[in-house]
Parts: sequence; C-alpha cells; structure tokens
Amino acid sequence: MSGDILFLCHRIPFPPDRGDKIRSYHLLQRLAEIGPVHVGCFADDDRDMGFADAMAAVTASQCVLRRDRSKVVAGLTGLAKGQSLLLSLFDHPALHRWVATTLAAKPIRAVVAYSAQMAHFVPPLPPGIRFLMDFVDFDSAKYATYGAEGSGPMAWINRREGRVLLDFERRTAQRADICSFVSEAEAALFRDACGQGPDRIVAIENGVALDYFDPAADFPGVDHGHGPLLVFTGQMDYRPNIEAVDSFARATLPAIRTVHPDARFAIVGRNPAKQVMALADLPGVIVTGGVPDVRGWLATADAVVAPLRIARGIQNKVLEAMAMARPVVASPQAAEGIDATDDMHFLIAANPAEEAAKVIALLADPARADRLGQAARARMEERYRWSATLAGLPGLLFPADRAGARAA
Repeated sequence: MSGDILFLCHRIPFPPDRGDKIRSYHLLQRLAEIGPVHVGCFADDDRDMGFADAMAAVTASQCVLRRDRSKVVAGLTGLAKGQSLLLSLFDHPALHRWVATTLAAKPIRAVVAYSAQMAHFVPPLPPGIRFLMDFVDFDSAKYATYGAEGSGPMAWINRREGRVLLDFERRTAQRADICSFVSEAEAALFRDACGQGPDRIVAIENGVALDYFDPAADFPGVDHGHGPLLVFTGQMDYRPNIEAVDSFARATLPAIRTVHPDARFAIVGRNPAKQVMALADLPGVIVTGGVPDVRGWLATADAVVAPLRIARGIQNKVLEAMAMARPVVASPQAAEGIDATDDMHFLIAANPAEEAAKVIALLADPARADRLGQAARARMEERYRWSATLAGLPGLLFPADRAGARAA
C-alpha cells in the first residue's frame, strides 16, 4: 500500500519554464498521482515565490524558502568545512527542521530528492521509508570537465568541486535505495564511478509535453522579419548555454552569412548574461531575453541549433524543438542520451565548420528540412511522452506494492 511522499527540490518545481523545473514539475505531477506529496524546495527570487500558491493545489503540504546565501558566503563556508560548494550554496537550517518535522508528523513512506544538492537534507531514515535519489545529471563530472579545460583559480575551484562532489555523490548512492539519472549514458557513467550495478543505478528519462509543444497548437506567432532564422533556446545565465551561443554567433553564423547574408540567429531565453547581451552587437544576432511563449520562435525557425560543448543528460531544448517538428542541428554532446538517429531525426555537427555546412545544406533544401522535422515529431510521439518515461516511478518507490499486485 503506497503512502505519503516527501519530495525535495533545489528549485520550486512549478511551473515547467526552465530545464531543471521541467523534469521536477512532471515528477511532482506523477508523484501526486501515486500519493500525497509534501514538497520542500527553494525559490530563487520573488517570481519563484509567487508560484507557491499555485503549487499548493497539487501538494499535501509544502515549505518554499527563499534561497538567500550568496555565492561568496557559500564558497567560503564550503571551503572551511571541506564541503562541496554546491551543497553549501543550497543549504538552509529551516529546511532541515521542516524535513525532520514532516518525517515525524506525516506517514511518509518514500523520500525523493531531486539533484545532488538536496541529498544532505535527507537524514538517516527508519526502516520502511524508501529513498530515491534523482541525481538527474552526473554533476561532479561536469565540474571536472570545467576544471580540466580551464585555467587559473576557477579551474582549481572546479577541479576541487569535481572531487569533493563525487565523494558526496558516492556516499549518497550508498545510502539510497535507488539512484536515477536522466539518461542511460549518465547512469552508466555513474555505475562505473561508484561501483554499483543497474539494480541500484537506473535511468528515468526526460519526456516532452507533446500537447503543448505541438506545431498544431494555438500559440502567438512571432514577427521574425526577413531571411533565414536560426534559433537557440535556453536559460541564458547558464554557462554551457552562454558558451554555446557565443561560439555559434562568432564562429558559425559568419560562415552561414557568406552564403545567406540575411541569415539571423535568435538567442531566446531568460536572464541573458552580459556576454550574451554583447552578442546582439554582431551582425544578424538577436537576443530576446525572456519571452512569454517560446513556441512561436521555435515554429518560425528554419532550423533550431544546440551547439553545446559541455552537456549532461538529455537536453529539453532539443526534445522541444523536435516536438515542434523543426529540423535540429545539435552537437554530439547535446544529442547524447536522446534515442534518435543522425540524419533521420536530427543532424549532428561536431564543430562550427560542420554546423555551418549542415545549416547551409538545410536552407538549400526546404523539403529535406521538412522531412527531418516531421520525423523528429514522430520520434517524440513514439518515444518521449512523459506518461511513458515516468511509467515505472511507482514501482521504484513502492516495489513491494507492485510485487503484491502481481501476486494477487
């Protein structure tokens, strides 16, 4: 018999308007179908805090705290304690207290922690309460890559973070009943790193809201002007996204514009960093900032690009563009983990020269671009419905219930 569920998130899992919230939002919806859900989470700003009342319609109880620790304070605290800086950044005594109170007062039978930085809020659990650790991505590997590719003090900090966070991830995996990752590729990497098998380390893939990201849906159009339009979507204060659009705007787009002088590159997403805003000074580059509805930009795009050099897991931006039946040109890193085929469902380009060549070829052959987009949509319908990707969640949380149902 299933029971109450405690769900801990590093950002309020509502609404699904950025990459990490998309997965947590759909997890929350699925968990609420299984049993009463008690949510403990952080809000980044007043906008996030404003979503708490709407989320309360889904939750049995909730604790939404404004995250107020600065990166400088978190960094100094983490260094002093020998702690991961990510864990130090996402820490709050009030959430520790709320978790303890909820576990004592509510009939909790399962705890789900979303992302590594929430694991330290999960205390030792008594028998009968199952712990699912949804790491989502193998975060320590990302920091290790930053450290290996960088230089100077930040490279040292990233190398340290990679080591310390990996130790924490391993310890967390030892005490969790099950650990999940967003793709089989991520899960396999972590199995190798922690020495555990597929009975403990599994993939719970992302899906895509196919009724929402549907080219036939009703959404406002975009006045995109004249000339071919290339689109990138994402949270634009996130380092991999910043580096991706900087590379495309400076190295790829100029090559495309030698053939298509009126080609434009639209960078669509909230909170563009200064480095991103500066790209708007380049010929053909548009920086929109946040938009009310990204679907208009996707639907208008002649091609959607995802030129990420560092990427973990499954990229929602790629799934959404494919669901909108757009031809996608993605880096191998952005395509990794997506169960789709190069030159059938999307195109893979490993560097700016390949990106330019493949985009130019698509612009020269609209019929091929349309076939690619239609095949992408069909693949999303076949493989990436949220109802399908989260179908196994009840069995992971309450395996005894499933075993009993089969026996009956």
